[in-house]
Parts: sequence; structure tokens; C-alpha cells
Amino acid sequence: MNDRHTILLPLAAALLGVGFLSLMDAFMKGAALAAGAYSASVLRSAMGTAIIAPIWLGTGGRWPTRPVLKLHLLRGTISGFMALSFFYAITKLPLAEAIAISFIAPLIALYLAAIWLGEVIRKESILASILGLAGTVVIVSGRLGEAEYQTETLLGLGAILFSAVLYAVNFIVIRKQALVSGPAEATTFHSGVACLVLLIFAPWFLTLPGTDALRDIAISAVLTVAGAFVLTWAYARAEAQVLVPMEYSGFLWAALFGWIFFAERVTVTTLTGAILIVAGCLLVARRKKQPLPPEQTAI
Repeated sequence: MNDRHTILLPLAAALLGVGFLSLMDAFMKGAALAAGAYSASVLRSAMGTAIIAPIWLGTGGRWPTRPVLKLHLLRGTISGFMALSFFYAITKLPLAEAIAISFIAPLIALYLAAIWLGEVIRKESILASILGLAGTVVIVSGRLGEAEYQTETLLGLGAILFSAVLYAVNFIVIRKQALVSGPAEATTFHSGVACLVLLIFAPWFLTLPGTDALRDIAISAVLTVAGAFVLTWAYARAEAQVLVPMEYSGFLWAALFGWIFFAERVTVTTLTGAILIVAGCLLVARRKKQPLPPEQTAI
């Protein structure tokens, strides 16, 4: 009984953490539609930094060494544009659809890891990639077939694919970063650097959101930090291969919140494509001790 409880608690925490992050996506979609994806992304990063930095400093956080700082700067820069493109994409696509396509990031990362880290691409990985590609084609074909505004749809699809590629690159940095810094430090610099990098474009794109949008962004920042901490707690108490299936509940959360907040419906093609992509990701996860979580977990 005790062993069962030991597993159930991390599983429940992982499910809750993914739910927090999916709810964050919903609030960010509302804020991005009202104030623009750029302004919403910058302010979320700023608020997230304001929340997590005191926690990091309060637990004895110190300025990182130069090699570690370089990793923080690299990850923060990549993550800033990754999040911006993701939040832009969800203003053009239904939440569940965007999340489903973003799941291809782990499959892209397999090949990047082979190039940059020298990892061997197994037969299972090739099969997984084929499943992921097939799932993406199914979703995209269904979307284009039903789209009322082809240009807007193409912009959304392009943005979510670009975001997935950036996350695949980001994963290489995350793996190195995890070896030299704690979660609080990594999260602080992740949000802070992303905010500073995106602020470069403030003179051209930053607008002051209204009260409702600011509220949604603030809630998103809180949910981001809460989701990260809950998932960290879960992964510290159970093996990654046990918890990864909970990560893919993000599709179900996104479908639920998309329906509640935006009256979005999940099409048969989106569901079919999501099943193919997740099947490919889980196939890889069975063979790896540290499988890669979906993209929204890192945003």
C-alpha cells in the first residue's frame, strides 16, 4: 500500500503540474489576443522573474560562474523566442491543436542530440519519428482543409513548428544546464534572460495591456512558477519514464480549457494526429532513462 501511495502522489503531482501549465496557456492566449503575443510574453517573463528570483535568493542563491552563466544566457535567449512563437501560434490555432503539433519537439531533439551529443539513433527512434511526422501531417492536412482564413492558419502552423524546433535545440542546453545549476537558479535566469532579450524589441512592439489582460498575464506567471515547482517535486520522487505519460495529458487539458474559454472543438484529425505523435514519443521514452517532456513544460 505504501509503495502504491509513493507512486500515486508523484503521478497526481505531475498531472496537476501539467494542468497548471495548460491553464497558463489558456490565460496567455486570452492575454495575447487582447494585447499581442509580444507584450504578453515580455510581461509574463518579467512577472515570473519577480516571483522566482526572491525564492532563489532566499534559499542561498549566488551569482553563477562564467561557464554556467553562458548556459543561462543561451537557454534564456532561445526560450524567449520559443515562448513568443508558441504564444503567437495559439492566437492563430486552437489550443489542443497547437499543443499536439508541439509534441514533435522530442522527436526533433533526437536527431539534434545525435549531431551535437553523439547519441546513437535507434530503430525505435526512427519509427517514432515516422509516427510523429505522420501525426503532424494528419493534423495540418485537417486544419488546412477546414480553415476559413488560410493565411492566418499558415502563420500559426509555421510559428508552432518554429517553436518546436527551438525547443528541440533548447533541450540540448537544458541537459547541460541541469548538471551545473539547481531548479530555482535555472528558472530565475530562464525567465529573466528571456525578458531582457525580448525587451530589445520593446520600442517597436510593446504596448501597455488593459486591466483584464494584465490580470491574465499575472495569473499566467503564477501558474508557470507553480507548474514548474510541482513538476520538479514529482520528478524528484519518481522515475521520469513513469511520469512522462502524465505530461501528454497536456493535450486533454488543452482541449478542456480551449472548449471552456474559447469554445474550441477538437476535430477527428487533431485527435488522430495527437495519438500518432504521442505514440511516437512514448516509444522513445520506453528506451530512454530521461525522456524529453513536451514543449509547454519548458515554456
